[in-house]
Formats: sequence, C-alpha cells, structure tokens
Amino acid sequence: MRRSLTAFALAFLLAVPISGAVLAERIEVRVSVSRQMMEVFHEGRKIYAWPVSTAKKGKITPSGSWTPEFLSRNHRSSRYNNAPMPWAIFYHGNYAIHGTDQIKRLGKPASNGCVRLHPDHAKILFRMVKAEGMENMRVTVFP
Repeated sequence: MRRSLTAFALAFLLAVPISGAVLAERIEVRVSVSRQMMEVFHEGRKIYAWPVSTAKKGKITPSGSWTPEFLSRNHRSSRYNNAPMPWAIFYHGNYAIHGTDQIKRLGKPASNGCVRLHPDHAKILFRMVKAEGMENMRVTVFP
C-alpha cells in the first residue's frame, strides 16, 4: 500500500507541469542598454518604464539574467571614490541597479557598469523588492 501511494505521488508530481508561468518572478526588470530604458513588470503586467544610464564608453554593463544578491539602502561605492549608490539592488557581483545624483545624464550611457535610475524610481523598485522578496525578482539586461 505504501509503495502504491509513493508511486502515485511521484507520478502525480511528474505529471504536473512546473513551468515558468507557475514559478514566475513577481517582479521582472528588463534593462535595454541600446534604448537606455528599464521596464518593470509586476506579476506579468508592465507598471513602469524609466530612463536609465548604463555603462559609458570603455566600460561594460553585462548582459544576462539574475536574481538579486543583496539590497543596500545607503550604499557607497568602494571602487569609485565613495560615490553614493542609494537604494542599491546588487544583482551580479559589483553590478547594481541604484539611484543617482546625475539625473540629467539619465537616458544616456554614463555609468561605470551599474544601472543608474532616478532616485525616486530606485526607491520605488527597492521597496517593491523588499516587500516581495529578492527571490521573487528577476533582473534581465540585454543589448
């Protein structure tokens, strides 16, 4: 009897599709380097489109897809003269989405590799991730 139940449970689990739709991240961020834009989706619905600044000439913003590694509300860069990085969402080593004080440069490549946002937008995104959980967010950067 026990073997029958175990076999039934295993067959049921294998038969039930576990797709991306079932396990989709609640927050999806898509960054277009060529357009210098970020789109934010919540549960599959686009809720924001914001200008960003990615890597300037000679630097790189890596393409790929990641889950955030850690959040830092008032981060300061240890690599770039203690530069402020408010509302930072680190997603790939030293790369983060964060607010900037160089608002006039948004929409143009200007960073050392991070994805810069208006600080008000960075705050909104940071709070969304804090509320939903880092494991429920996906950051995708494409050329």
